[in-house]
Amino acid sequence: MNNYLNKVYDEVVKRNPNEPEFLQAVKEFLSTVEGYVEANPKIEKMAILERFCEPERLIQFRVPWTDDKGICHVNRGYRVQFNSAIGPYKGGIRLHPSVNASIIKFLGFEQILKNSLTGLPMGGGKGGSDFDPKGKSDLEIMRFCQSFMTELYRHIGPNLDVPAGDIGVGAREIGYMFGQYKRIQNEFTGVLTGKGIPFGGSLGRTEATGYGLCYFTNKMLQVMKNDSFQNKRVVISGSGNVALYALQKATELGATVIAMSDSNGYIYNPKGIDFITMKQLKEVERKRIKEYVDIDPTTSYTEGCKKIWEIPCDIALPCATQNEIDLESAKHLVKNGVIAVSEGANMPSTLEATNYFIQNNICYGPAKAANAGGVMVSGFEMSQNSLRLSWSFAEVDQKLKGQMENIFIELYKLANRYGNKYNTVLGANILGFDKVCKAMLAQGII
Repeated sequence: MNNYLNKVYDEVVKRNPNEPEFLQAVKEFLSTVEGYVEANPKIEKMAILERFCEPERLIQFRVPWTDDKGICHVNRGYRVQFNSAIGPYKGGIRLHPSVNASIIKFLGFEQILKNSLTGLPMGGGKGGSDFDPKGKSDLEIMRFCQSFMTELYRHIGPNLDVPAGDIGVGAREIGYMFGQYKRIQNEFTGVLTGKGIPFGGSLGRTEATGYGLCYFTNKMLQVMKNDSFQNKRVVISGSGNVALYALQKATELGATVIAMSDSNGYIYNPKGIDFITMKQLKEVERKRIKEYVDIDPTTSYTEGCKKIWEIPCDIALPCATQNEIDLESAKHLVKNGVIAVSEGANMPSTLEATNYFIQNNICYGPAKAANAGGVMVSGFEMSQNSLRLSWSFAEVDQKLKGQMENIFIELYKLANRYGNKYNTVLGANILGFDKVCKAMLAQGII
């Protein structure tokens, strides 16, 4: 990094000393945009990067709720409204014990670039709480979501900030939040995406991130390796929406998904994991992944998640959480012959792992590009809500496929222009930043 970029990063570190995830995201971004910044001196003159790395607003609030026994609990809620240069803030709500200011800020920062990459007019935001939905009843989830929205409602709106789901937040949680927002505001607007189909949701939203991940990866393999998913062994971490529908689409594209995981451990079957069975287990029955073995005894289960990346495979799709692939795991993947790593989760590879993939000419799909399908279809839902109409599943899927393939083509061009063709991180960062940067320059110092 040049002197200006180092200066910006040092200031960010000074202001956010105890936020490793956020600092990691900022460092990864700054380390890739040197060529672009040097070609555009106005960026330094107008302090674009200084403003880009500082959220416009960070909201923290108390969330009290009662469990089924009448006992009161208190959690902490967050919403970061990071950048609104190209549109209203847009980003998911995460419910997980790990949620803190650093996690929310890193996710919001990445969301700016991801939303820009979609080509839709959406700014970057993110929210969440350290509430753990695991083991909670529907009524406990409802009471928490209602309490959470009782504060959040005053900070969001269809033209201000449009939250969506993330880890721990699916259609059930969005439904409870939307109901409370509607009750408080006394209006029916598209203020949340990921809603149920009967009340303004978009067909294809549940599948969007996993499908989009596979569309992006397939195009990447076609362009960079003259290859595809056909006859490939695929390892997918996670078993939530992203992982589940990546399993479905990868299988449809001719691959065999041989391993998946949850937070307790992973399953392995060299003959392939069945989508219908996994969907019933995780989406309907909400059971742990180890119970897949009871349905299919030819499948093995291993406690712990880390060693899933030691399984030999052709394509790795990390869809669980941040920093799940470290340098050691990256070395195992490369040693075992992986040709592509594409990220369904947000920042699942450490910076060292990412660099190792690029140095070894692995086709690498960075999260902000590869998993942009979810927020893209959220943007489609916003459009449908504004138009008061609903597109068919086929229409949504076609738009998603076209946009995801186009994202890869455009970032690949920039990777070639500013670095090397395998440095897709650089391509994605510059492609996403370019649009936001021009908007910030046009709008003055705000």
